[in-house]
Amino acid sequence: MAAFTADINGIEVHAHYSERAVQEIFLPFLHTVTDMQRAKGSRLLVMLAAPPGAGKTTLLAFLKKLSLEEKGISPMDVIGMDGFHRRQEYLLSHRTVRNGEEISLVRIKGAPETFDLARLTERVRQLLQGGPCSWPIYDRLLHNPVEDALEVRENVVLLEGNYLLLDEAGWRDLSGYADYTVSVRAGENMLRSRLIERRMHTGVDRKASEAFVDFSDMPNVRLCLARSRKADLELAVDADGEYHRV
Repeated sequence: MAAFTADINGIEVHAHYSERAVQEIFLPFLHTVTDMQRAKGSRLLVMLAAPPGAGKTTLLAFLKKLSLEEKGISPMDVIGMDGFHRRQEYLLSHRTVRNGEEISLVRIKGAPETFDLARLTERVRQLLQGGPCSWPIYDRLLHNPVEDALEVRENVVLLEGNYLLLDEAGWRDLSGYADYTVSVRAGENMLRSRLIERRMHTGVDRKASEAFVDFSDMPNVRLCLARSRKADLELAVDADGEYHRV
């Protein structure tokens, strides 16, 4: 069992990955994308999609660590789509309808419509042109993206996000830029429990955390589980954190 600790958006996250998953899933995946990039001869983009709470950001951090330790694997950058959240002032000033009620977009922050898909698509196109490319991140303390926080330099890039394989207009076009895709599925109840615990970790009490997750997060979880396209590599994670091929 490989123990792994990472700082994910200012929160210390502890994860464990089995030796079986490392040897049978993760290392073969890293060798596959390395071989693909060498054959392509230019920057290779891998998109990893998973619902909220599935641990995708932590998994990519672990994959990067593995890539640095294993011989024969190309260096890689790991990035996320969260830096393309619309700014807080936009979300506060724009409205949508949810369950028949007109509400501020900020109440469903994290839903597909609260991301700037056009900007994300344009940056992905820039990324695939090769060469250094700046990339934003999302700062949970500022509640806003931070522009040009990262610089992508490597020829293998792993991009993670909830909606990268969403089978809806616009998002469908975005996934077409990927050279290789990965999806991670998980049980709805497990994801709800994880999201509540994550919310409580920020200092919110259980009752308020449950209300927030049920109103804001769980519709996004169900959307990802029901409306994501098939990936080249399909994985599932169980309640014990064990990964399996689907």
